[in-house]
Amino acid sequence: MKRRKFITDASLYSTTMSLVMSGSKVGILPQSPLLRAMNMATDKVLVLVQLQGGNDGLNTLVPLDHYAQLERHRGNLLPREDKLLNLDGHAIGMHPALGGIKRLFEEGKLSVVHGVGYPNQNRSHFRSMDIWSSGSDANAYDTRGWLGKYLETLHNDYPEGYPGVTNPDPIAITMGAIVSETCQGRAANFGISVNDPFGLSPLVTGVAGVTPDNFYGQELDFVREEIEKTNAYTEAITRAATLGQSKVDYPTSPFASQLSNVATLISGGLETSIYVCSIGGFDTHARQVEKGDALTGLHAELLSELDAAIAAFQEDLRELGLEDRVLGMTFSEFGRQIRSNESLGTDHGSAAPLFLFGACVQSGFYGQIPEILDEVAPQEGVALQTDFRDVYGTVLQQWFGVQEDAVRKFLYNEFMPLPLLGNCQSTAVSKSIGKVDFTVFPNPFTEYFQVTIDGDQSKGQLSVFDAQGAEISTVLLEKLRAGSHPVTIDLSHYPDGNYFVHYKSSAGQATKSAVKISSN
Repeated sequence: MKRRKFITDASLYSTTMSLVMSGSKVGILPQSPLLRAMNMATDKVLVLVQLQGGNDGLNTLVPLDHYAQLERHRGNLLPREDKLLNLDGHAIGMHPALGGIKRLFEEGKLSVVHGVGYPNQNRSHFRSMDIWSSGSDANAYDTRGWLGKYLETLHNDYPEGYPGVTNPDPIAITMGAIVSETCQGRAANFGISVNDPFGLSPLVTGVAGVTPDNFYGQELDFVREEIEKTNAYTEAITRAATLGQSKVDYPTSPFASQLSNVATLISGGLETSIYVCSIGGFDTHARQVEKGDALTGLHAELLSELDAAIAAFQEDLRELGLEDRVLGMTFSEFGRQIRSNESLGTDHGSAAPLFLFGACVQSGFYGQIPEILDEVAPQEGVALQTDFRDVYGTVLQQWFGVQEDAVRKFLYNEFMPLPLLGNCQSTAVSKSIGKVDFTVFPNPFTEYFQVTIDGDQSKGQLSVFDAQGAEISTVLLEKLRAGSHPVTIDLSHYPDGNYFVHYKSSAGQATKSAVKISSN
């Protein structure tokens, strides 16, 4: 029997849990003092929430200053302005289905990052999720997940010796049938999948005895070892589920059940540091809203399910005394296009907002409210403001205590920390990326425009993107002295339309539009 085939077949015997790793004997993993210190340095838990399909950020958080433009581009599905949930001091209206998440914001437990994505946005579900899972460039193909790369720095011998006395519990758990690629390492995935922690059954080990000294015996040894591993994790999860508890009533939805089980396992003492949950259905090409009522429809139902589950989860953590240990983060493969379609839906777009929730976030908005222009191209998406790897790196640095240089080495060489965390006992950062200012002139332009950057800053990068998120020009700037620094961008060979200028340095980042018009 092939090892990959065994792993597949094993899930048939234990449908609530699957284990993906290469064969190795169960035992104690010898650890260096450094690795032991890294493991003991934090009891923090990260809960990822994947919004499968590509969430419509403009319907989730409506930019009120651009409401008139949105009425023009997507009036058939835009919620009425007087029905949106207002946030004091912010020109953003939350979708009416997000009442619980609004309360988290008011309690200082929600951080919103505007315009999250990556250069050269890919609009394929599968490819874009590969990019989000791996933390790679759009043109790179990396089989490891971004959390897998981090976990390799802590568990460099994995899966050899796992589970064992030192690491008896799963390192990561995906709540569902398929293990998340975010936790994929070189040798194996650091995660296991669990549908129902209360319904796990041990696998039967089969006939005991000495195995023959041949190929068949080697494969049989492998099968026995994998069964041992699976049963050890089954025992640990079952114990935590039995000892754990939930102190609030959760909504009756599959996603809410996932979060309820996560809270139960954490309260039951399971030392798993990463959980991956998901909610599907966000690929809203049609019936995103019901005709004649933009407050109903598929997207409203999904946001309501998301909202109620996260609100209950956060309240449960508070009641259990665990909210200082747990950070939640949403992510989706892309946003939706600015224009709606004729099927009362939206098509694959570019950047979108991302939520971080928990008692330890720096509550508020990071980035600029998306700019919606009077005229947009048929497939235009929301402009990129924040590279998703800056969010990932910030979580690794400020939540799990990874050094900034290490993040740059194994994840993203251009990483800049964002001011997203800092309450509770998360790791403080001496320097976080802030705001920069620059001008674009003339705007509109016919062939070229000039970007003028002000201030005394370290080296940075100036990028120009088209309406679909493709990076068409990049200028690397060395350290800038005090004063004004002009850079000329020539787009004479590009078609008329909307372009977006993004500047990022250690001093901050910003995005502005530049509109090309015909010279006639």
